[in-house]
Amino acid sequence: MTRSDEIFHDGERAVQDRAGVPQDWRDRAARAIRPAMPAQHQRFVENLPLLFLGLQDGQGRPWASVSPLAAGARATAAQLSLDGLPVLADRLGLDLRPGARAAVLGLDFATRRRNRVNGTIAAATGEALTIAVEQSYGNCPKYIRRRDIRLPAGALPAAAATRIAADDAAARRIILSADTFFIATCARGGADVSHRGGPPGVLRPNADGALCFPDYAGNRYFNTLGNITASGRAGLLIPDFASGAAILLTGRARINWSAARTAEVDGAERIVEIRPDEIWHARGVFPGGAFTGAAVRGKS
Repeated sequence: MTRSDEIFHDGERAVQDRAGVPQDWRDRAARAIRPAMPAQHQRFVENLPLLFLGLQDGQGRPWASVSPLAAGARATAAQLSLDGLPVLADRLGLDLRPGARAAVLGLDFATRRRNRVNGTIAAATGEALTIAVEQSYGNCPKYIRRRDIRLPAGALPAAAATRIAADDAAARRIILSADTFFIATCARGGADVSHRGGPPGVLRPNADGALCFPDYAGNRYFNTLGNITASGRAGLLIPDFASGAAILLTGRARINWSAARTAEVDGAERIVEIRPDEIWHARGVFPGGAFTGAAVRGKS
């Protein structure tokens, strides 16, 4: 068994096979996924105003959320501690028990740098969350729109949320105007969270009620698509940067490999489809004024 076979699970390897990823590239990619956080990753996450998370609820469904960090984060090679729980943790019934799977994405919108951490919950007390690190690695800056993030000083108010129907007008407006969103997936007992972006309208509803988005060329790890292949589920966090609101949803997911369907979107390599099971409209997810400045156009 090679190191890539140990790092990438069956679902990831199946997508890599179908996409024609050569074995020597997989082996090199596997070496870039570390079992601990290097010092530069620790410094990076400690200086971010918020972190994005992928977690599961009590039913095993994945949710993407975010933790604004008024007091910051603290990192070592083995642990990442957040002074703030993910938004709507209670309402969504997120599993924060020790041993539960967790994924973290640190993203600096100004520089377009992003790093990932996958692991398990070590402790969740009050408003603090500690994650034991199992994997740490970087991602390329493609498709990230530059934005300036500034959180207000002091304690942040809790987000207010309402469970909504798929045809809700506010949800539709946020979805159709989004140029950035986050996707959480899980498989083989693990969780993952990733950034997705493109021009406004990158996320579109199908006639059958599913949401779809193009999968562009990336690092070919296929963490997200591999988890979808293995579990058939995904969760989305769709920010509305103008108002500070967001749509959070979880549902059934699939990869559409149809060449004809993929050809409808310039640059797409395949299409991901998610049929929502549960949708929430949250207000105050990103405090007023947290995101300022225009997004930078272009995919990279």
